[in-house]
Amino acid sequence: MKSEAKGHYTVGSSERVVYASHRQLEYRIRIAVPKEAPPEKGYPIIYATDGDAVFGTFAEAARLQTRKPHGYDPVIIVGIGYPSGEPFDMTRRCYDFTTPAKLENLPARPNGQPWPEHGGADCFLDFLETELKPALEQEFPIDKERQTIFGHSLGGLLVLHALFSRPQSFQRFAAGSPSIWWNKHAVLEEQAAFAAWLVQADHPPKLLITIGAEELPDMVKDSEQLADSLKPLQASGFHAAIAKFPEESHVSVLPGAISRVIKFALSG
Repeated sequence: MKSEAKGHYTVGSSERVVYASHRQLEYRIRIAVPKEAPPEKGYPIIYATDGDAVFGTFAEAARLQTRKPHGYDPVIIVGIGYPSGEPFDMTRRCYDFTTPAKLENLPARPNGQPWPEHGGADCFLDFLETELKPALEQEFPIDKERQTIFGHSLGGLLVLHALFSRPQSFQRFAAGSPSIWWNKHAVLEEQAAFAAWLVQADHPPKLLITIGAEELPDMVKDSEQLADSLKPLQASGFHAAIAKFPEESHVSVLPGAISRVIKFALSG
């Protein structure tokens, strides 16, 4: 992984360019580091995809929710964005956040355009695990037992894929408005292997699903059904919760969801 500092974004935050080894893809990484000293085991950390859309909200919400004497432990926020600076770079995120799919298994896009290149989710997760996380752990005191990943929409799909296929990669997984519909709900087929892994897991991860009550009815239904289907896994120590936000749609739900994710990542 190659990187270079790019100056300040907000107080206590910095931006850098990072090139993933896979295809030399460029990422813009924004990092908010608390002014407060780290806890004894290091800072908890939250990795947020679509960083160009959510980093500022995450950083400010974390700054407020970690104020002493009643706040949570200080936390590092990492926003993973793209060179375009677009809030949602569809070309890049479609590749990074999705598993391989045949075109006949995908719905028509609302704009009528063909789907961008897709299917790079495992390459993106490899980048997080083998390049980005080790680099940040060398630079900052990080508690490796308090790591959270958040993604919205296709990013929420990525989070579910990461949970089911790489449950040891993070301790807490936050799937915002997940696109469970991708590839005819193929991500749900990964649950069985995850359930089998849980039986012998010493430290089961936790999952939070967030959804706006006014999102597409099928997306709301998918999220609620997934949460229900995971309830039997509580017997293996796995905890999954869903937070449904009244009067919020697919984008307007983000501020509330982000606030809830910070609580989810830092409580307990």
